Amino acid sequence: MGMAEDFATLEQALADLVLRYEQYFSGLEKREPLPLRGEVERTVRHYTGTPISNTMLKHKFATLVARFNTYREHWNRILRLMEEGKYSRDRFISDLHQKQRGGASPAKAEPDRPTPAGPDNQVERVYREYCEARKSCNLPTDGISRDQIRAAIEKQKPALKGKLGTDDLAFRVVVENGKPKIKAGLKK
Repeated sequence: MGMAEDFATLEQALADLVLRYEQYFSGLEKREPLPLRGEVERTVRHYTGTPISNTMLKHKFATLVARFNTYREHWNRILRLMEEGKYSRDRFISDLHQKQRGGASPAKAEPDRPTPAGPDNQVERVYREYCEARKSCNLPTDGISRDQIRAAIEKQKPALKGKLGTDDLAFRVVVENGKPKIKAGLKK
């Protein structure tokens, strides 16, 4: 087999590996796909020191290696969260089992603080979600304040009002590429 065929096989194996990890993290697969991951790692190691004269193949290999490394970091982070019991799917399942046993949920063990009504309620919720998301991504939360979150939300509102035609917006925190972001949408 030539390099082009090996890289096409590597690309397919990487796509299969991504799918298998997603199934593992969602609970459909019971075991981590380590044999397939080892196969992909062996192929990457084999061609890492090999000089590739074809520019197109060199670019394709570099792209595949970068994609694999990105996914590997993502998978390792989720596996670490699963081991610590902080992964949301595991937390949901453990909370469900705790409720079935009749005990209080560990996530609700401490009493909730009353939050103010109105827009400040949304700012407080987004602030807490943003801080939790930064902690889960192992990012510092020291320099983040409610005023910064409020300013970020207020800065987005005029553009979103013009784009969506309404100021009835709901803000939420999502993690993209290992970084938390504040996203907006229509209130439901």
